[in-house]
Amino acid sequence: MPQQNLKITESEWEVMRAVWAQDKMASREIIEVLQQKKDWGTATIKTFIGRLVKKGMLETEKDGKKFLYSASIKENEFISYTLDETFDNICDKDAGNTIVGLIEKSVLSFDDIEQLERTIEMKKKDAVKEVPCSCTPGQCKCQSHHH
Repeated sequence: MPQQNLKITESEWEVMRAVWAQDKMASREIIEVLQQKKDWGTATIKTFIGRLVKKGMLETEKDGKKFLYSASIKENEFISYTLDETFDNICDKDAGNTIVGLIEKSVLSFDDIEQLERTIEMKKKDAVKEVPCSCTPGQCKCQSHHH
């Protein structure tokens, strides 16, 4: 697998979602999918595909005269990486509120809610009275609450 640059733009997300859904796609197929949603020209979409290849997010395979594109990382792995990176960069004290915010803005099925409830019950066993601040002084507002 090529070295990956796991930072992608909103537009590159659109390309990746199409490829993740189909496993392997020719550029023409990617273009057809994205033009249903976006008012992008062919050259623009090919530019996004090229950037994703350069970043190592897409792999290419020659199929006759065309190239097939496939993801070099699974969608769930990429989403997990993205969330981990976000949570690694916020104060540990903010994690709970951030998770609550994600739940509030998400459309959830009854199965999703049951899974959340089971997870919360398990987390109660290891809960602490107060989550300690994980920041260097001056990186968050926690320190100002203790003066």
